[in-house]
Amino acid sequence: MSRMQCYEWFKRFKRAECHSVKIPGLDDLPHQQMTISRVHAVIHGNRRLTIREVADKVGINIGSCHQIFTERLQLRHVSAKFVPRLLTDDQKENRVEISQELLAIANGIENFLKNIITGDETWVYGYDVETKMHSSQWIVKGSPRPKKHG
Repeated sequence: MSRMQCYEWFKRFKRAECHSVKIPGLDDLPHQQMTISRVHAVIHGNRRLTIREVADKVGINIGSCHQIFTERLQLRHVSAKFVPRLLTDDQKENRVEISQELLAIANGIENFLKNIITGDETWVYGYDVETKMHSSQWIVKGSPRPKKHG
């Protein structure tokens, strides 16, 4: 609740206008439930919307929308987890060729293996921050993280 709202209520109470003051949480429970239902319907239609976009569509402020997401609907915002793809035949052949070249060089140098950096069976690709942002979505707490295939 804002400080200005408190001052406004104080003025009304002081002037004995108590009957015109709406106290959130007491007078407007049906309205809150309707708002929560509207937020749920919007986010259920597209889980990649931002809080600002949902708040604009429903016609509420961003703080209220965030509270509905996190407290009422138990949602959290996560980015898709990157799942590397399998190596193609060309990539596998390239790895074999490089390994054979390294083995041939290793046979001629005594401490060659101390200078090699090893890796796993996946290729690492750079990612675009914008793509990561667009892949993030709202999920219910406890749900598995969505996967983005490379």
